Amino acid sequence: MSVPRLVYDDDCGFCTFCVSHALELGEFEAVGFSDLDADLRARLPADYEDCMHLVTDTAVYSCGEAVEQVAKRTGAAGWWLTVAAKGLPKYPSAREKLYRWAADRRGVWGTFARRDRLPE
Repeated sequence: MSVPRLVYDDDCGFCTFCVSHALELGEFEAVGFSDLDADLRARLPADYEDCMHLVTDTAVYSCGEAVEQVAKRTGAAGWWLTVAAKGLPKYPSAREKLYRWAADRRGVWGTFARRDRLPE
């Protein structure tokens, strides 16, 4: 199996910070929107620029589900909460609303995050 690819907005400082942190915790290939090739772009949803994506050999996870998958694959603190929450009514909808709330404020979060570049 090839390394999962994290596809993200490489013009966003907060997005870059988050992906950099994911790369420290797990094995992923980071691919910014500006570096997408035609094959990878074809696997993404039409509105791919609305959120991040985790692309594996067999699936594409987008937005909140992508964050959930990254947390699960890295063992990030609290990932087990998503396992417990999956049994709750309306969990997928709540997960996506939380993702959108955070994503719509990424300029604010970026002021708190270090403006790190991705590891070379």
